[in-house]
Order: sequence, then structure tokens, then C-alpha cells
Amino acid sequence: MAMSIPIVSVKPVVLAAPERGDDLTVRVTAPVSGTGLPVVVFSHGFGGSLDKYAPLADFWAANGFVVLQPTHLDSRTLAVTPEDPRYRTIWRVRIDDLVRVLDEIDTLVAAVPGLAGRVDATRIAVAGHSWGAQTASTLLGAGVRDASGTPEEDFADKRVTAGVLLSLTGTGESLTPFAAENFPFMHPEFSSLTTPALIVTGDNDQSLLSTRGPDWFTDAYFMSPGAQHLLTLFGGEHSLGGIVGYGSAETTDENPERVALIQRITTAYLRTALAVDAESFAAARAEMAQNAASVGRLDSK
Repeated sequence: MAMSIPIVSVKPVVLAAPERGDDLTVRVTAPVSGTGLPVVVFSHGFGGSLDKYAPLADFWAANGFVVLQPTHLDSRTLAVTPEDPRYRTIWRVRIDDLVRVLDEIDTLVAAVPGLAGRVDATRIAVAGHSWGAQTASTLLGAGVRDASGTPEEDFADKRVTAGVLLSLTGTGESLTPFAAENFPFMHPEFSSLTTPALIVTGDNDQSLLSTRGPDWFTDAYFMSPGAQHLLTLFGGEHSLGGIVGYGSAETTDENPERVALIQRITTAYLRTALAVDAESFAAARAEMAQNAASVGRLDSK
């Protein structure tokens, strides 16, 4: 699968955001060659930053994608504490961050020498892990309800045509009392998620935010019309084998085989979903059935 194209990464590219309180910083990672390059906008999990998720960002870039990684306000690299008036609406600012990245693609591309003119901004996917997956899912059409069940606004973005959602939290009915009090936005409405998406989950991911088991992370697959595929990693916990970073202390289930499978399947999915290679995902599924059955399972509707 790996094309092993050399890549280049530029950070931080700063997008002015005066109303946000902190300007938005973004990492841009791209292959040094190739044209018509599709785009993946990636949303990190709670506390992360543009420096995380190199196992995914680097691999996707080496396989022909331009990867844009903003740092959200909840990042440990910033000083937004629960006492900060912005804290309660970070979930909403996160969505705005992704939209701003889409709005400013030309600015971001221009920050990388030699990249201008090689990007196809009509082929865009969003991806994310954990809280980032929920953030990304809203641009695919997933709704957000408040604690009383009232729908928030529609955040679907027609510029986005595919998604990869890793460790995406499930419905709000199963939140623990702590989660319900502190994360009232965790009430997704998956029936409106209509843009094609791949869900990735670990069958040993037991969240402290939910009263349910690991099946909580499969809700989007079963409840949304757009999430047509579900990759389940056997024994995988919330870090899915180590996608957050090489040697990351957050990883509780380090497993290079798991990460390698996620790299191959997500890349193949994105290549097919963004019309780079119509046969890529089917070929990866066939290869997985032969060689990776002990690592995970791929289900499709």
C-alpha cells in the first residue's frame, strides 16, 4: 500500500482568529511530488495538538494526501482552563476551527513551498479521533443536541465528501453522571450523518464516560446512513494501538500491527471515497481478508 513518497511538513501556519481568543495554528503535511492532491482535515482528541497523530498524518501524506491539522482550544499546549469563559463552548469552537481550515485552504497550501497548484480542493475528507471524531462528524451531517435533547444548528459542510472517524463516542443516553454534567454536547444525532464515512473502533475500548461497553463506539455505524463501513480492531483500546503518536504515553494498547492495519485501510478508503482510485478499498478489503483477519474485522452495510 505505502507509496513512500517523501513528505514535507510545515508548522505552525497561523490563521488569524481574533474572536477565538487564540489564533488558530495548523500543521500542513504534504507529499513533495504529485498533482491533484486531495485534502484531509484532521481533528485531534482531547488535549492533543497539531504535533500528534504522526502515524496517520505522515502515512496519508506519503500516499498522496495533503493533511491539515489544527490545534483546538482544549490542547494541552494552550492555557484554556475550566475557569476560562470559552471552556464550555470549546466543542463549538472546534467545529469553527475545521470550517476555518476549509475556508483558508489556499492560505495553508501557500505556506508550503512548491505545494501551490498541486492540490485538488474539490476532494476533501475530514477525519478525527475521539472528541476529534465527534467534531469531524458534524461536518459530515451528524447533529448535536443539548442536554435536554434540543437540536443545535446544522453543521454539515457540502465541501466535505468523506470521513474517517476513529474512536467516535456514541449516543448521549449512556453517559455517566460525570460526563452528562461536564460534556453536555455529547448528544450526537447520527441519523443525519449522510456523508460517506468509515468508522474505526477497538473492541476493548471501555470509556469512563459511558455506562455501556465498547459497543458504544459503534453507534454511528448502526445509526447513520452515511457510515457504511466499520473497522474493528481486536483487543484495541481507545488509542487503537498507537495512532496518537510513536511512543506516546497516552497509548494503553501499543500494537504496531493494529496501527499498520488502520493506516492501510483508512488510506485505501480515502483513495476510493475521494475518487483517486476506485478499486483501492476493495483491494485492501481482499488483502485484509487474507492476511489481517487476526488483527481486525471490516464490516460493511
